[in-house]
Amino acid sequence: MSQPVGIKCPRKRILTAGPLNTHWEEKYVLDAIRTGVDERWDEYLKRFESRLSQLLNVRHVLLTSSCSGAMHIAVMALGLGPGDEVIVPEITWVASADVVTLVGATPVFADVDPDTWCIDPKSVESLITARTRCIIPVHVYGHPSPMSEIVRIAEEHGLRVMEDAAPGIGATCGDQSVGTFGDFGAFSFQGAKTVAIGQGGALVTDDEELFHAALTVSDHGCPPGDRKFWIERLGVNYPMSNIQAAVGLGQLQHLDALLAAKRRIFGWYKKGLEKAKRLKLIDSGSWGQSAYAMTCVILAEDSPVTRDELMAALDERNIDTRPAFPAISQYPIWGRTVAPQPNALAIDQRGMNLPSGVRLARTQVDYICQCLRDILT
Repeated sequence: MSQPVGIKCPRKRILTAGPLNTHWEEKYVLDAIRTGVDERWDEYLKRFESRLSQLLNVRHVLLTSSCSGAMHIAVMALGLGPGDEVIVPEITWVASADVVTLVGATPVFADVDPDTWCIDPKSVESLITARTRCIIPVHVYGHPSPMSEIVRIAEEHGLRVMEDAAPGIGATCGDQSVGTFGDFGAFSFQGAKTVAIGQGGALVTDDEELFHAALTVSDHGCPPGDRKFWIERLGVNYPMSNIQAAVGLGQLQHLDALLAAKRRIFGWYKKGLEKAKRLKLIDSGSWGQSAYAMTCVILAEDSPVTRDELMAALDERNIDTRPAFPAISQYPIWGRTVAPQPNALAIDQRGMNLPSGVRLARTQVDYICQCLRDILT
């Protein structure tokens, strides 16, 4: 597709994501490198955990090497295993369901709300059986799942809840942070997230007994206490380093600015795409406030181009994009054939993420919106 009249293609590619680092990250990392040995080896780990605990208003935080690792610890600590079913949404990163299979349990795939892309409570209820043990709602792309409904369903059926809040820092349901409604919540600090330290994650809970179980699992099955190297159960090892925690603590020093940037960027897109034809902008539901980790759109069924054709056309204009997560039930790794859920399949085929990094300028967003309007006219 040719370059539209009146639009000057930028020389530098507009990326889908990108972090913002300040002097805080540099200061803390340098200090961790110089002094983070021997008795101070975990100073920034403790400080990062403490700050997250305050920020999320949660009692216990366990830092990990990734959100996937945090979720693996959680499902092990919850005692999930062979014969158990765990309900997960079809639109999510594979890790939400992969950790279920790692303990021998079976992921069952729920449909999502077409307006928010988050798990649909009605679909969840329809999938509950005598073998269901847990629900894993995902706050996908920073949009909060309807946690009051999920918690109600879980309580009525005696189920556990483990929230995949990977991109959810800053998202809320009512006045409560996502990740703090269930038995466990897991967050990601991977490079495309709002709080970005390259890699890393955190597991949070208010439950003392579950936290003890998580600590034991996370240390190769060695429980906290004075009996060193005594292994009580099967465990794993997903630690975060002190230097990573130093970066994370620096990120939290300007978290309000990072979240404000995400909200501002979404607002620019909302204004710029008001008159875009055959394109719908995805927002949070009335029950919560999104963190807008990624700005998401979905093409109408009568779009003149396919999603992949649109991405290719934007690529020609130096605009980076990502397809939405596929309907994960269709992966061959589950060992069974499952019909995809209808809303998930539509998102799989027509959904995409627009550039959403916190350093985006208004002129860049305006350029992206103008390109979208032109291509879809």
